[in-house]
Amino acid sequence: MPERRPPHLRRSWLFVGGSDSDALEAAAGSGADVAILELEDFTRPADRPGVRARAPALFAGWRERGIVAAVRVNPLETPDGMPDLEAVMAGGPDAVLLPKVAEPDQVARLDAEVARLEAALRLEAGSTELVPNVELARGLIQTHDICRASERVTGALVASEDMAADLGAERGPDGIELDYVRRRFIVECTAAGRLAIDCPYTWTDADGQDRDTRFARRLGYKAKSLVDPAHAAVVNAALTPSAVEVAKAGRVIAAFEAAQAAGQGRAEVDGSLVEVPIYMNAKRLVARAAELAAWPGGGGGA
Repeated sequence: MPERRPPHLRRSWLFVGGSDSDALEAAAGSGADVAILELEDFTRPADRPGVRARAPALFAGWRERGIVAAVRVNPLETPDGMPDLEAVMAGGPDAVLLPKVAEPDQVARLDAEVARLEAALRLEAGSTELVPNVELARGLIQTHDICRASERVTGALVASEDMAADLGAERGPDGIELDYVRRRFIVECTAAGRLAIDCPYTWTDADGQDRDTRFARRLGYKAKSLVDPAHAAVVNAALTPSAVEVAKAGRVIAAFEAAQAAGQGRAEVDGSLVEVPIYMNAKRLVARAAELAAWPGGGGGA
């Protein structure tokens, strides 16, 4: 079985509805770094028992392709939450996503239930990651504490549609109504030391997906959720340093180190004054490009 891709190298998080057989089939070949069996909004309640039964086989198939196998269960306080969790844990998912998290206590409860099920099913203790989904204004202002509510939390995901609905905001492809949400969310996650996963772009055009992903990258995001398997390649490319970017970063590193050797505090590269923070960012970009290239399907930035 391929090694699990580490959280900081998971660029594309693809939600796949359990009721959509075509999407489930497409997920395995999409190139997404993470596939999420979505048992909440994307799976009809009547279909959930059957989808739960299929979960172990789906997880195994995704892992064989080098995809991180994840699942989003229903909130544990709803009638379907615990049945979802108890059924899918039999397949040993790599990560469990919990929707509509507004309080740290919701994460703490999920942690306890996952630990109980790991022990009962003889899974490796601590092997199941948790990824809370922040979809409400109340959750946004508590993101830091939500991220720190369990050591199992490796990242958190911010929603688009439910967040906009909670705010009473009007949705549009430019995403301006979620601008503050996305900016605050990455600050909170970064302060908590957890991966910030950007909200999905819920339109079908690939150009819009590319623009939205590159905007997220400007804000600092290294990961983005998505709902269309055809967009996984777009997200991966946008979140992977390109050869041009790596070459420019190399020039920044060389120029700054030469300036330092000459006793100067900064260097000029392409009209930009390079100081320590820019130098460190350039080094991080080069290192990330090398790490991504070491994973199957990891390169290909454009």
